[in-house]
This record gives sequence, structure tokens and C-alpha cells, in this order.
Amino acid sequence: MGAHRPSPDEPWPGWATSRAAQAAYGTHLVRIGQLIPALLYTHVMDRQDIAAAHTAARQDLVDAQVRSVALECRDDLLEAAAVLDALALCHGHGSYLPRPYQETGHPIPPDVELRTDASDIADQLVRHDRHHGTSTTGDIPAALQNGCTDSERDTVRTYARREWITAQESRRGT
Repeated sequence: MGAHRPSPDEPWPGWATSRAAQAAYGTHLVRIGQLIPALLYTHVMDRQDIAAAHTAARQDLVDAQVRSVALECRDDLLEAAAVLDALALCHGHGSYLPRPYQETGHPIPPDVELRTDASDIADQLVRHDRHHGTSTTGDIPAALQNGCTDSERDTVRTYARREWITAQESRRGT
């Protein structure tokens, strides 16, 4: 059994991408495939470190860990937005859940929920960049409001996608 070689068609073993995801992210899909396990690991380890410091009554370590997590917030939002957006692109097109969402008791199609989650994380990135002035590409869209349209949700996802690709290309020096 050979080692898996990531490609835009299969960036992670068993994950076949869609044409929409390939068109949006191109060769960067390989990096998104690498982010999936890294994001999960980092999330758990950050919380574990904070919990251990709290248990040891080491407020100085708790403060340092919280400060570190806060500084990494934009990177976390950017990476999570790219992963959720790519996954949503691989699961076809559809609508979003209304905002605000009211529980109806009817099952929610997984692709609709995934698209909604992708736009909600992208919205958090938009809010962060507006508040802190941390956009690298400019042209920050408006944050999502109650009653927002599918087009507005698509716009924040496109913004997050553009920011993530720009960050990747600046790291590679292209």
C-alpha cells in the first residue's frame, strides 16, 4: 500500500472534490486537505493546555494561553472558513437556513446546514476584519444581518476564500 499523494482531485484520502471546489481553490485544495486534521488537533490541544493550567491554579499560564488563542483568532477563522467553504462546494449548491433560524422540527438537509455554517464562519471573519482592520485584500463585504439573502451569504464566503488564497500565495511567495 503506497502513501497517499495529495492532489486537487483528492487532497485527503477518500475525499473527492467537486469541480466547484477545484475552480474556487485550484491547487490550494491540497492545503485545505492538510488543514482538516491540523485544525482538529490544534483545537483540542489549545483547550487541553488551558484546562491543565486552570486545574493547576496557574492563572499566569491561563492568561498566556488565552492571549495566544486570541492572537491566533483570525488565522483560525480564515482556515475554518476555507475548509467549510471547500466542503460546502463539494456538496453541491442549495439554499441557506434563514437568519435568524427558528427550529421547525423538520430535518435540515446536511448540504444546506454545511453551506450555512460556511457562511456563518465567513461572516465572523468579515466582522473580525472590519473591527481590527486585518483584511489583506480589501473590499470587505457587509456583515450578515437577520434576513440576509443567499447572495449576501455567498459574498462573505467569496471574501473569505479570497483572503485565504491570498494568504497562501503570500506564504509561497507567488
